[in-house]
Amino acid sequence: MSELRRLEGALREAGVPAGHYWIEGVHEPAPTPPDFLYLRARPEGGGWETGVYERGAFEPVASHTTEGEACAHLRRLLLGG
Repeated sequence: MSELRRLEGALREAGVPAGHYWIEGVHEPAPTPPDFLYLRARPEGGGWETGVYERGAFEPVASHTTEGEACAHLRRLLLGG
């Protein structure tokens, strides 16, 4: 199981509402919520980014070299600690 899928399962198990986050290719709520935290592959390639989607735009907060780092960051943003 990929780290992205493990993260999605952990967030679901923790009771994080489905519309509060978006994980590329794993958890993409439809219809798209107006704002949420996200994790996706960097559009320019080479790594991952986490950020905030609001008002129709992705706003990166951090770049990560590995999927694991990106998952850990999104988890901290949503669950604290």
